Amino acid sequence: MLADGLHVLFCGINPGLMSGATGHHFARPGNRFWPVLHASGFTPRQLHPSEQRELLSYGLGITNVAARTTARADELTGEELRAGGRMLLEKVERYGPRWLAVVGVTAYRVAFGDRHARVGPQERTVGSTRVWVLPNPSGLNAHWSAAAMAEEFGRLREAAGLPVA
Repeated sequence: MLADGLHVLFCGINPGLMSGATGHHFARPGNRFWPVLHASGFTPRQLHPSEQRELLSYGLGITNVAARTTARADELTGEELRAGGRMLLEKVERYGPRWLAVVGVTAYRVAFGDRHARVGPQERTVGSTRVWVLPNPSGLNAHWSAAAMAEEFGRLREAAGLPVA
């Protein structure tokens, strides 16, 4: 779901099995993306994955680094992530969002060859698009609580100059 002039383009790693089956991003019930997106103020209510098109009305978009469906993101090869990173850069150059928000620091590091990247704003830009790395909202990521993720997503929302929805 892309459009010209987005405030933020969220980029997941790749479709999980449920997302692959439904065609909806972050569709697995244990995934925290949609609750965190709402808790951070990007959306006025928690959207269901099937409502992902509504993101466009808030100036938000969503895509993935890699297209191949897997049970776990760590099943992707480094080459798949690097190739996906190159395609993502082409999308960003084409659509020109103000911010690219890559969800998952490990995948970001591989896809963009930045071994030292940390969650938060990055020095790297893609044209005029700024880059922010967010924690992976997968239920498998026990290092981040939903509340801590919502705080980080909220930092991005504030940096993007967006009011609480």
